[in-house]
Amino acid sequence: MLKGLNHITIAVSELEKSLTFYASILGMKPVVKWDSGAYLSVSDLWVCLSVDDVSPAKDYSHISFTVAEADFHSYCSKVLSSGAETWKKNTSEGESLYILDPDGHKLEIHVGSLESRLEELKSSPYKGLKWY
Repeated sequence: MLKGLNHITIAVSELEKSLTFYASILGMKPVVKWDSGAYLSVSDLWVCLSVDDVSPAKDYSHISFTVAEADFHSYCSKVLSSGAETWKKNTSEGESLYILDPDGHKLEIHVGSLESRLEELKSSPYKGLKWY
């Protein structure tokens, strides 16, 4: 049985550029680095940057990271001032900033939780919504 999320690996074309983005701009903690990759951490999550041929998703697939509501606006200002591009406007519950990493991988900075999203669905259900 699954117990949780173990780690996320992201293919990158330029390790130093991506390491700077994920560590200095997003604020992840660098742990180790080698010629073709690096490990970072954010809370209990382990993130691996791995040099590879990059092919970001063209669909809605993305990785979302939590930020405290009190920090959302200042954090987003910092990220956007770095030159990070946005890829979507937020239309759902909770504040979100949708950005691209240096290789075009889709990321989201989000305020909220599964619980807050479910509460919102009680008053504004998605078409065809089914509760389990």
